[in-house]
Amino acid sequence: MLFGKHINKYYLKYSPWLLLGILSLVLVDYMQLVVPELYRTVINGINTGCAVKDGVTVPFDMPFLLDEICRPLLFVIVAMIFGRFLWRICFFGAGIRIETALRNRMFDRCRSLSQSYYQQNKVGNLMSLFTNDLETVQDCFGMGIMMFFDALLLGGLSFIKMFRMDAVLTAFSMIPMAIMLIGGMIVGKYLTMKWEKRQEAFSSLSDFSQESFAGIAVIKAFVKEAKELLAFRKLNVKNEDANIEYTRLSVKLNICVTLLVESVVCVVLGYGGYLVYTGDFNAGMLVEFIGYFSAIVWPIMAVSQLIEMNSRGKASLKRISELLDSRIDICDREDVSAPEEIKGGIVFKNLTFRYPDGDYDVLKNISFEIKAGESVGIVGRTGCGKTTVADLILRTYNVPDGTVFIDGHDVNSIPIKALREHAAYVPQDNFLFSDTIAENIAFASESDDTESIEKAAMLADVHDNIKDFPEGYKTVLGERGVTVSGGQKQRISIARALMKNAEILILDDSVSAVDVKTEKVILENLKNTRKGKTTILIAHRITTVENMDKIIFIEDGSVIDFGSHEELFSRCKAYRNTVELQRLNALESSI
Repeated sequence: MLFGKHINKYYLKYSPWLLLGILSLVLVDYMQLVVPELYRTVINGINTGCAVKDGVTVPFDMPFLLDEICRPLLFVIVAMIFGRFLWRICFFGAGIRIETALRNRMFDRCRSLSQSYYQQNKVGNLMSLFTNDLETVQDCFGMGIMMFFDALLLGGLSFIKMFRMDAVLTAFSMIPMAIMLIGGMIVGKYLTMKWEKRQEAFSSLSDFSQESFAGIAVIKAFVKEAKELLAFRKLNVKNEDANIEYTRLSVKLNICVTLLVESVVCVVLGYGGYLVYTGDFNAGMLVEFIGYFSAIVWPIMAVSQLIEMNSRGKASLKRISELLDSRIDICDREDVSAPEEIKGGIVFKNLTFRYPDGDYDVLKNISFEIKAGESVGIVGRTGCGKTTVADLILRTYNVPDGTVFIDGHDVNSIPIKALREHAAYVPQDNFLFSDTIAENIAFASESDDTESIEKAAMLADVHDNIKDFPEGYKTVLGERGVTVSGGQKQRISIARALMKNAEILILDDSVSAVDVKTEKVILENLKNTRKGKTTILIAHRITTVENMDKIIFIEDGSVIDFGSHEELFSRCKAYRNTVELQRLNALESSI
């Protein structure tokens, strides 16, 4: 059995199933202990030629054998089959339901966690929680409860029957069992530590494998297959060693248990044979006692398995609990209220921002205003803080009170869901799902009609490319969209954002992979379709944003100037130098 704050409530929730399973266990265990009594009757009947029925001695003949032995034994077998089927349905079914419930809670928690959590925890480690660790917890809940109550019921009933037959022989039998129980509890602590190391090694292996598969193109391009193979083998050996350490300790425990159980068999046969010799037992009683002891062996063996299982379960539940207990950094306050409408006015007022794990300020005392319906470009060198501005508008990170406003409302006073429902975002990495192109474009919208999807694709100038695919919009993309080019991936991502038709549209370096002609088409379409709605375009090339209403020029985390292209070119020396340098680079590239 397994206990913890994240699993205890399921014992109550699934108590009807568990109680029914326990009742079926009682039936099975009771019937199982009827068999030794029948053995005793058969052995004594063979030896003496008679048997006792209701206190009366009767001949041990074929009618007696059929009526008093075979028929009851057939009933016992049927009852045990039914009971075992029932407790499997109850216990294992409850375990599977708990696994499903925990997986839903874990996924919901992952959905709510901030980006900083995923920067510290790799995908491979998280996947091991959803696979190996959850499976271990499910096994401990379903199988663990069954083994615990089966050991308790069958072991207790067997002990009572053995004790009634001979207290001394029973005491001799239980001494090795007590030693085994104490030793198993001690070894269980070490098993927990070994299992934690095993799971950590498996997580590291999963992390490396996931990254290698995702970056296989880079590995091949730099001819680093051999290096990656050596690194994988090193992690694989570490994983193997952790598994061997755990298995070695587990096997040693099982060997000790088996040794102690077999030693008890020697005691039973030795002392029990002596009791038969002295006349205190007859042959049938000895066989009956051995039958009870055989029944109690499973509960004793189950104790060691429970210790091992509980050790694994505690370690896995601890890892799962760390995920479920992870603090949600980005969340709504109690006093938030959704505005009646969001038009897209954005104000930054003296904002200074540093990433949660950062050592320096990424943005320094920046202030600017974007009026609702304006198209604004954000330009600057790589790493100057352009993407951070977009992240703060969308509340990807927490911001100080009184520094970011949406339509005059402090961004911290607006529910995150309401804010993001009115915004569309095209990130730098242009993530696409392993689904059809149509489903990827329709992902951001409640509508999935073909006409709307194709219209969004046309605005992103990717419709003709999609039509050239054999399956058209039904083409299934590879993982992260690896089956399309970088430019096509960017334009499909833009189409997805346009499909939402949000009041605020943020494109983060989203036309860098397309040619100049395609870029002009996309920008012209944005200008025509986004009238009256706020559009923010982050770019490196000033030519990309020079026709927008305003441009924010950022250097080293500070807003150097804010205005139209002509205004910045005339009054901002740093901006003018950047424009002239980019023109010179473009001229040299064309020669």
